[in-house]
Amino acid sequence: MFKELVSKNEKMAVIGLGYVGLPIALEFAKKISVVGFDIKPDRVELMKRGVDPSHELESTSFQNCDITFTSDINDLRKASFYVVAVPTPIDEHNLPDLKPLLAATRTVGQVLKKGDYVVYESTVYPGCTEEDCVPILEELSGLKFIQDFKVGFSPERINPGDKNHTLTTIKKITSGCDPESAEEIAKTYELIIKAGIHRASSIKVAEAAKIIENTQRDINIAFMNELSIIFSRMGINTYEVLEAAGTKWNFLNFSPGLVGGHCIGVDPYYLVYKAKELGYHPQIISAGRYINDTMGGYVAKQTVKKIIAAGTNPMDARVLVMGVTFKENVSDIRNSKVVDIYRELRSFGVNYIDIIDPYADAHDVKHEYGFDMATAPSGRYDAIILAVGHSQYAGLKEEWFKRLAAEKCVFVDVKGIFRSKINNLTYWSL
Repeated sequence: MFKELVSKNEKMAVIGLGYVGLPIALEFAKKISVVGFDIKPDRVELMKRGVDPSHELESTSFQNCDITFTSDINDLRKASFYVVAVPTPIDEHNLPDLKPLLAATRTVGQVLKKGDYVVYESTVYPGCTEEDCVPILEELSGLKFIQDFKVGFSPERINPGDKNHTLTTIKKITSGCDPESAEEIAKTYELIIKAGIHRASSIKVAEAAKIIENTQRDINIAFMNELSIIFSRMGINTYEVLEAAGTKWNFLNFSPGLVGGHCIGVDPYYLVYKAKELGYHPQIISAGRYINDTMGGYVAKQTVKKIIAAGTNPMDARVLVMGVTFKENVSDIRNSKVVDIYRELRSFGVNYIDIIDPYADAHDVKHEYGFDMATAPSGRYDAIILAVGHSQYAGLKEEWFKRLAAEKCVFVDVKGIFRSKINNLTYWSL
């Protein structure tokens, strides 16, 4: 398969062209022939014009690429090596929502031929690829797993907004359903991954490795968030404590904050789900998820307390929230915990809330969360919440905030960016 791809006798197809799929498709298209498939025709049209709908890639990334963008399933029949890179979210009950993954699998199953390869990049619980996806491929194609077609798993490790750790510079985990496929898949990814390949011993090992990456971060951030709650009651600043503790060489560098997005705030629930299915109820993972899921509400409660302490009725307060994306310097609003701040403020009767963000699309925010964004700050505010550390905000001076501040304004600095820089406003951070 590897030789056929390199010689361009066979094509690769990438199914799902979002944050993960599009960079993969374009990198491979510099080496081999690629079909980029997405179910949304409007997104496909943008990519045909060299525009990344996720606003992560420059137009130059599309240059010198042997790639055809399409939303027509018939175009997938030209391929023999399929890479599935679709979202794996959770539902309203925090349970795995495999609908996008299984729908993509059904799409591939309809065009799968003898000798083809299917590699999954979507984050799942261990066992999902072989237990949930492979039976669909067999049923729809009429082919036999391993005997007629091969399957592998190579988890995505893309970090949205990170210009240093990119697809090609992050070591890649690959795996296959048998020794032959494991090697063919590894060699294929070696075409584009400069940092090297780690060959996992099995598909389940590769699936598990990915899911504990984000679960580990989630638990460590939850610990920081819990510390911030404790230290707030003690009247000491969490970031000052972490700065002091960080002088020891083996102290882990984590900080408190809102944990949203489509990875860290989601993946642990997949592991919890699978563990419970096997009869084990994970304690630490579940506790970490609870802490991180409630931090938006905690920030809002502390803000309201500070507003009341300043002598202002929350129902009369004007609040400015700066940032609504799930992390700094990205446009992605999926699973943003800033929304929890907004909703909790509203539950306390705070009716005037302006939300601004230089990256978020106002139409998407309205569609996803039901509220309007402000185009710019207006008037004076009783509380200013710096919720997301966008680079545009990090360079602001205290005078900028003071011009927007009412007499007894509260400045809430979720990420501690302005610690020791705010002297004339009531300051609070996690």
